[in-house]
Amino acid sequence: MRVLARLRARADAAYDNAYHHKLRGRLWGALDGTDYGESHDENRPKAFTYSNPFPPGDMDEGDERTLLVASPYEDLLAHVAADLKDDPELNIGEMPFTVEEITPLAPDVGEPGTSGTISTGTGVLVRIPPWRFDEYGIETEHDEAEFWRPEHSMEPFRNQIEANLDKKHDLFCPEYLPGPSEVDGELFDGYELLKTFAIPVTPTTGETETWVLSKWRFEYTVRNDDHRRHLNLLLDVGIGERNSLGFGFVNIVDKTEPGETELEGENAFA
Repeated sequence: MRVLARLRARADAAYDNAYHHKLRGRLWGALDGTDYGESHDENRPKAFTYSNPFPPGDMDEGDERTLLVASPYEDLLAHVAADLKDDPELNIGEMPFTVEEITPLAPDVGEPGTSGTISTGTGVLVRIPPWRFDEYGIETEHDEAEFWRPEHSMEPFRNQIEANLDKKHDLFCPEYLPGPSEVDGELFDGYELLKTFAIPVTPTTGETETWVLSKWRFEYTVRNDDHRRHLNLLLDVGIGERNSLGFGFVNIVDKTEPGETELEGENAFA
């Protein structure tokens, strides 16, 4: 589930690529005093993620941008929507906006037999824990988690995103339903790496760090209802780590239902 916010720039502004910290603060503020706000300091995946204000790029006063916030919980999104309606002045770093419209969305990868493409609207963070370095043949002088890079091969990337989704499934789905690692088959049919890049990030420690991220296009064919649930969970909580910082936000960019022709651009927002 998602809410889509239509934004209008209140002034000329350069695009702030370090939007994550300020936007995260506004969303946590919307959840303050709710049951969801209590998870802020918990060391576990959070129940929401969000897009960048898109399209990216410098803006003139009056320009339009769009923001998406996703969650498996409708009432969490209701708190966010209410906060943006009550206080439509949204300042994301040095980018001042007014929220003009809020719309609910419910994207779905489709029933079994549906094929499509999921694209990462924001960079994906995948870190390989040091106790798996030997398994993957990673040689490094540090004993901290290693940011995934193409030279590490696809195996650790696939393993880490599945393990991460298992954690989210345990948190946000009924316990009697099987998680991704409990069923046969891969999450995706194909992985197309678009690029890797490094950006400065200020996480909850308050110290700026350099993180290595990647952008992808994933091909999928829905095998069964379990696989459908796992892919839809990715739409709600993101892929990879630190989704509450806005990383790993994903969209369906095309989808073909059984017996239909390809639908280009479905839910292709960020």
